[in-house]
Amino acid sequence: MEYDYQEAMKLDNQLCFPLYAAARRITAMYTPLLKPLGLTYTQYILFLVLWEQDGVSVGEICRRLMLDSGTLSPILKKLRQQGYIEKQQSMEDERSFLITLTEKGRALQLQAKDIPLQAGSCVRLAPEQAKQLYDLLYVLLNENRSE
Repeated sequence: MEYDYQEAMKLDNQLCFPLYAAARRITAMYTPLLKPLGLTYTQYILFLVLWEQDGVSVGEICRRLMLDSGTLSPILKKLRQQGYIEKQQSMEDERSFLITLTEKGRALQLQAKDIPLQAGSCVRLAPEQAKQLYDLLYVLLNENRSE
């Protein structure tokens, strides 16, 4: 069978498009939930990392969120200015910085505690479908992580 570039270039034949559109839709679902807290989605997922483990290096946050430091730096700067986090040089490696929550940053977790439940109720997938999608997405994400 010969490669049909016209068929290949149809939007409906692109795996990237439904992934892109679904990501935008899911992120948009969070907006009204995060707005009362004054957070963006990226700030929220950064807090998820810090609420899970406080005192994390900038490099580890970048790795966990799959972001580069150029994207993360302005977010950290803003959250620092707002009094949610502190940035300290690592004692073990002077080139590394640790991000720690302030009391205000820790208190925000209680204000955000219902967001996972609220956001989850907006996604109309059976639990087994959601788990399958989650697993498939991580297969895709991990495929290129070593590059």
